[in-house]
Amino acid sequence: MHDLRAISLLFQMRADFVEAQVYGSGHINDTYCALYNQAGCSIRYIHQRINHHVFKNPVKVMENVARVTRHALDTLLAEGNPEAHRRTLTCVPALDGKPYAIDAEGNLWRTYPFIEGARGYDEIECNEQAFQAAKAFGAFQNLTANLSGERLHETIPDFHHTPKRLEALEAAVKSDLAGRAADAQAEIDFARARAADCSRITDLIASGAVPERVTHNDTKLNNVLLDEATAEGICVIDLDTTMPGSALYDFGDMVRTAAPTTREDDPDVSHIGVNLDRFDALVRGYLSTATFLNEAELANLAFSGKLITLECGIRFLTDHLNGDTYFKIKRPGHNLDRCRNQFAFLRALEENMAAMEEIVARASSVPA
Repeated sequence: MHDLRAISLLFQMRADFVEAQVYGSGHINDTYCALYNQAGCSIRYIHQRINHHVFKNPVKVMENVARVTRHALDTLLAEGNPEAHRRTLTCVPALDGKPYAIDAEGNLWRTYPFIEGARGYDEIECNEQAFQAAKAFGAFQNLTANLSGERLHETIPDFHHTPKRLEALEAAVKSDLAGRAADAQAEIDFARARAADCSRITDLIASGAVPERVTHNDTKLNNVLLDEATAEGICVIDLDTTMPGSALYDFGDMVRTAAPTTREDDPDVSHIGVNLDRFDALVRGYLSTATFLNEAELANLAFSGKLITLECGIRFLTDHLNGDTYFKIKRPGHNLDRCRNQFAFLRALEENMAAMEEIVARASSVPA
């Protein structure tokens, strides 16, 4: 437990610190919900220490976050949104005016007003939640679509560059550090057989057909706050991986995390299929706000789920071959189970691709 009273003094709080507690289910940053007394009224804030072992340059992370949230707030205010400060994260400035503060031990901290009357969910409970989450992510991209100025920092270089993920897999196969390649040959062959899929979106980006956009890059349901009264998706959170990318990567990760019929590390792949009703909810929610998509993006929307699932399976397989050095595991062979799970879901996506493309066409009025 950090000294949150001391941390509070690093920011322009304009309120008196009362107490703080560990908050949320995140595994990377240290997050606290702090109670303050502001002129006789109780008010809450989020204090968060960025994990500089994961984010090697946390200052650049915060420069991205500050630009994106400031632009989103300005846009919402210009539109006259009556809940502008509830619809986006806003950074409380440090004493020196920066969107972050450095404590005596060299840790980087940030502070956000707590968004009341809303909560996140670790697992999707119904299709309406999928619709609202996708709608919120589309709205987030829409808010940042006209962000001006210099390109955002690429805080994790080549994060969704799938051909380079495949190259990393080949390097892991060649070195075989943990002596596991022979037992994973079927999965290695599966990935190699889809090499052409790996470069489809990167080739479209290189040609200019698919534009680079501001993207979130971690579009799980628990990164959207849903209103407790209306169940509406109101605010996208956890912006550490916000950087330049393709809108297709964000939608593809929504499909990968929300549309499977079982969890991503279920070792029994016979359980895995595509929930087409859930996929339909994702498409309808996303397209209701992502009105900026061009023809090439719409044409590859269904494929994007296949791509990101393939990429994630490749990453799990690579880590398994390298001796489980990146993803945390709970049992021997956990990363191989995850890989097999992702590849089974990928097969299900391939089998249902025609139906998925029809869903996108129906929602976007673009012929399949």
